[in-house]
Amino acid sequence: MESLSETVWDIVISGTGLPQSLLALSGKKLLHLDKNDYYGGPEAALSLQDAEAWVKAINQGNGRSIFRDARLELCERDDDCSSKLSFSRAYSLSLSPQLIYTRSLLLPTLVASKVYRQLEFLAVGSWWLYDADEKNDLSISKGLAKSTRLRKIPGSREDVFADRTIDPKSKRSLMSFLRPAADPTAQSSLLGEWGDKSFQEFLTSNYGIPQYLQAALHALTLSPQPPSETLTSYALPRINRHLTSVGLFGPGFGAVIPKWGGIAEVTQVACRAGAVGGGVYVLDKTIKEISGIGESLTVKLQDEQIIRTSWIAGCDFDLPTPPGNSSENDDDHSARMIAIISSPLSKLFPITTEGAPLPAGAVVVYPAQSPENPPAYLLVHSSEAGECPIGQSVVYCSIALPPQKGHKILTTVLGQLLAVVEETPRPAVLWSLRYSQRESTIVKPVNDAGSQISGGVIRLPQLSSNLAFDDSILHHVRQAWQRVTKDEEGFMQFSDRQDDAYDDDD
Repeated sequence: MESLSETVWDIVISGTGLPQSLLALSGKKLLHLDKNDYYGGPEAALSLQDAEAWVKAINQGNGRSIFRDARLELCERDDDCSSKLSFSRAYSLSLSPQLIYTRSLLLPTLVASKVYRQLEFLAVGSWWLYDADEKNDLSISKGLAKSTRLRKIPGSREDVFADRTIDPKSKRSLMSFLRPAADPTAQSSLLGEWGDKSFQEFLTSNYGIPQYLQAALHALTLSPQPPSETLTSYALPRINRHLTSVGLFGPGFGAVIPKWGGIAEVTQVACRAGAVGGGVYVLDKTIKEISGIGESLTVKLQDEQIIRTSWIAGCDFDLPTPPGNSSENDDDHSARMIAIISSPLSKLFPITTEGAPLPAGAVVVYPAQSPENPPAYLLVHSSEAGECPIGQSVVYCSIALPPQKGHKILTTVLGQLLAVVEETPRPAVLWSLRYSQRESTIVKPVNDAGSQISGGVIRLPQLSSNLAFDDSILHHVRQAWQRVTKDEEGFMQFSDRQDDAYDDDD
């Protein structure tokens, strides 16, 4: 194989996260590098052995990263439940789990590129709300013990009509909100009047919706902030996204997760397709320095190897730090935890309606218990997701608090979840990974979205740290694609030759 230095590349891409992996499908003469020795970047899925190496690298500060404060813990119960862990590769644990709404632009984009043929998507079924007030006498959804304090969140108008735990007056209030929330025209009018006010104030003043139903609606927004700090301009479009996604691909669900490790599986499939299309992929290569002007650039790698290219693309943490942008705020990291559970937690995955598929994902929300604390979110995946062996499950926990405080809360709420989902033997945490993740959002509106492109260097944004996939990232990738390929129409389109080769290779 000829040296990397002997080729003049059309584009060098650093990092194999989702935005870079999609851009790599542009069909140009591509060199795709990653500073890590694994694919996926911040969206990677790890085996148990991979996770041990990852924790060590993060805590040693080996390179810039959106992650910090990593720690592994094994079960400490007397019955040595840690011995119930399977072999390392039986697990595929996502560092950045996200659900994908069925109305997301990512799904038709993958279909247009034919990458979808190598992917399998599974339904996210029930959403649950934990009731912290023992005095509340809430009727419990079918399939859960009466002593539980989990309440199923109605995710559609049909769910509201069928829910016997909501009194008639509250149903009327809730329906009067859901009708305009699902209508883009009516929503625009509401945002004009209420957009800069809190979602809590909007629901109370405009509709008189009781507090327990407000908590359920706030949960559907997946907002990292308490209701009093969540603006209506943030919440209402996300309620609309949820309502209009339910039933789009079939009854009973409005979101999906990719099997075998979430978004990481999408990056893997895209990288394989890029390689079949002629791209060269090299792991464990770090870009040290970029020089040159316009479309005649020189890249120096950490091993002093020199690469020539017309374009360079990557996210900030995969490229050399631009001048004056080296500082990081210690307060912008939120607590995350991945836990392997000894039980399948089957009661969290009921078939939601007649004709619906058996879900592989569920969402459990712990509302904010005080004005200063945000809600905690638990994304629960069954073994059907391909991330753990049969008989176990994986829970992804997150809260928008610094790790020292946030991890204590996540440990508590996870324990509460395992206590209220009554299964025999009692569910236990077999293994857990705690870490903090740098909070990131794509703040520009869709119609103004654009990557930072300067002098042939394309700085793509990181994938949002939100729990639902943010379509804005696709607009950044599209703009970069158009600049590199000079093609305004062919975004994420494979030629027949590439597609046939990819199918044969599989």
